[in-house]
Amino acid sequence: MTASSSSTFADMKLSTKPAAGADEIRYFTSIDGLMDGSADVILKETRQGRTVTSAVLDLCYPAEKGSDRKDRFVANLAVNGQTLSGTTQSLGDKLPVTVNLTRRPTGDTFEFKGRISIGQTATEVASSDNSDLSEREFEDNQSTEDGINPAPKDFTEVSPESIAVRVKLDAAADFLKSLKGQDLEISVSGLAVTCDALRAGEQTVNITVDPDHAAALIARAKAAPGVVSAGWTTGIVEMDRTIRFAASDWRDGDKLNKDKLAAAVANVLAKTLAAKPSAAAWDAHTGKLKLTLKRPSQIYPALDLTDRIEVDALVSPDKPGGSDRLMLWISTPVVSTSDESPGPKLNLADDSSSDEEADPKDDNGSVDALAKEFRAQRWDPDKSTWK
Repeated sequence: MTASSSSTFADMKLSTKPAAGADEIRYFTSIDGLMDGSADVILKETRQGRTVTSAVLDLCYPAEKGSDRKDRFVANLAVNGQTLSGTTQSLGDKLPVTVNLTRRPTGDTFEFKGRISIGQTATEVASSDNSDLSEREFEDNQSTEDGINPAPKDFTEVSPESIAVRVKLDAAADFLKSLKGQDLEISVSGLAVTCDALRAGEQTVNITVDPDHAAALIARAKAAPGVVSAGWTTGIVEMDRTIRFAASDWRDGDKLNKDKLAAAVANVLAKTLAAKPSAAAWDAHTGKLKLTLKRPSQIYPALDLTDRIEVDALVSPDKPGGSDRLMLWISTPVVSTSDESPGPKLNLADDSSSDEEADPKDDNGSVDALAKEFRAQRWDPDKSTWK
């Protein structure tokens, strides 16, 4: 009796199939080739055994071909044997939608054929080898983390200049308009409302701002209509290129002595990069420091060419709310070559891709040299602490 009971209990725990006659929810999160592969689809089916009893098609797609602007419709589909059909209206452009699909099992996968019409545009559907997901698998694949930290203990996992604001879609335009004229930057790519945002009814706006103004901006954002959350998020700061040091020598009262710090960083880089400082500029929108240095190019010495080296830097307290320590991050140097010699010039084309990352070998130990000059700490990634 004991063995029999244990066996029965184990079978009950391990069973993942719905009870006989119970509804089972399954999902398709892709239908290959739909709208030239540009559509984001969720087809939710309710089944009893192998029989589909109801279905809902949630389709998000470019409002116009090649456009970043998305539209979406949600259609309840009537089930008649292998046929799924229904009508609705798109949520954005209010266009009439008609769905007629034939669904056929093909072994472990499914085939869909038919037509979806949105306004005057009809899309033929002919898609095979589509796999479905259980409700648990579907939920596990849904992204819920927005990366916003409203109160980080420090700036080791979020970046001091990078702010994210999550706002309801119907309030997003007014919130964005309220940022006009302010010293900050908004990524153009981040303005596009994604399919995830349309389904959630909320959009995340990413903002770059001077670290000194970040806390005030977050406080204003939290008070704005329709804002769900606001805080710091990931940005340009990479811990392996960041140092931490005492703030007292670099402040006049409670203000950072920017000229003194820029000169100190430029002097260190001049030594490590064998170059002469040429320019230093602080960006009022982002708080970044751009340093430019120049040196004779060794690519073809007889031509007397010049290497132009650009390095971005960012300085901030090491945590929100003020601190007696500062963090300094520098980018990997970006080197370009030009002819600045007297007389006629060679017109040189930069044939490297603008998307390529700067070559770390051009750094020449600059971060270590800065740490030594500033008597600073480096980040230990193995122990997740300053050393």
